[in-house]
Amino acid sequence: MKRFLKIIKRTMIILLSTAMLLSIATFFYIRQAKFGQAPTAQRLELIKNSPRYKDGKFQNTHHTPDLTEGYSISGILYDQLFGDHPRRSPTAIIPSKKTDLHSLPPDSNVLVWFGHSSYFMQIDGKRFLVDPVLSGSASPVPWTVKAYKGTDRYTVDDLPPIDYLLISHDHYDHLDYETITKLKDKVKTVICGLGVGAHFEHWGYAADKIIESDWNNSISLDVGFKVHTTPARHFSGRGFTRNNTLWMSYVLQTPGTKIYIGGDSGYDTHFAEIGKQFGPIDLAILENGQYNVAWKAIHMLPEQVLQAAEDLKAKRLFPVHSSKFTLAMHSWDEPLIKVTELAKIQHLPLVTPVIGEMVDLNDTTQVFPEWWKGVN
Repeated sequence: MKRFLKIIKRTMIILLSTAMLLSIATFFYIRQAKFGQAPTAQRLELIKNSPRYKDGKFQNTHHTPDLTEGYSISGILYDQLFGDHPRRSPTAIIPSKKTDLHSLPPDSNVLVWFGHSSYFMQIDGKRFLVDPVLSGSASPVPWTVKAYKGTDRYTVDDLPPIDYLLISHDHYDHLDYETITKLKDKVKTVICGLGVGAHFEHWGYAADKIIESDWNNSISLDVGFKVHTTPARHFSGRGFTRNNTLWMSYVLQTPGTKIYIGGDSGYDTHFAEIGKQFGPIDLAILENGQYNVAWKAIHMLPEQVLQAAEDLKAKRLFPVHSSKFTLAMHSWDEPLIKVTELAKIQHLPLVTPVIGEMVDLNDTTQVFPEWWKGVN
């Protein structure tokens, strides 16, 4: 009996010591610069005045559960580890093209997608960059959430000077430390949600280059250019603290077009409200991928993407948030297959370029092949 108690005691000491070492290692690991900086001082006081900020954190317009009723973290983990989820990542190389962004004619109005939710736009002489993740990873943990083969075609060196960098929220697949720090000398102005500017200042950006905003504001950029900050239904955070920064969508209004930049969002009434205020939208860029019924409150299912486009009064839909990283359990090409089927039924034109292909924003008749077909 004494021997048994000694074994139990020794095992408990080992487990407690291991747990303590892991806690210490985690504490020091998350102090790295890539985890960003929590809002403090004047920035925090500004946040506290936001109607969105209640009980010490930002809130969505309507109740937004982490998981759909009937689902649990343990059940999802079990399904992910032991369930049958084929083709979550492609084995083949994802097709792509290389466009020389430095040599674009000044009068060309184009969009170039870099995979997932990252893209470049040149419109009426202004250059915009949205949620750039060009480091090959969408995770702070090395060797995890790696980009698919063929999708890492572009680097920061391939980008020209950027007039406006728009960030929808601070998750790692939308705000990438390595990319952002390399971009510092190329970006004139950063536009982001409340609190997100703390990350940028922590990473060396000058405070006067950062515009932080709440929802439902309009920011004048230049003659004929405005960006309207609009709601989304999501969450934020780069560490253990959640929802201390604000997630956003945007309506970019230029002299000749209106583009909805959706970021990440679950379906809700805000799409119809935005459509009523700003519609019709010439191009709606909506997340369509990394979804699951278990977390449909924060990531739309394909049928909800089509409904959101309809609510926005969108003339064309560009589905993003797919084809570069595996963050859910569906097959890698399922989002594009499903949204294409639904769009054909509703007769909604889709914008589905391969990575790096030029989308002519002036040509609403431009046709895109279903490039994902035949890619295993």
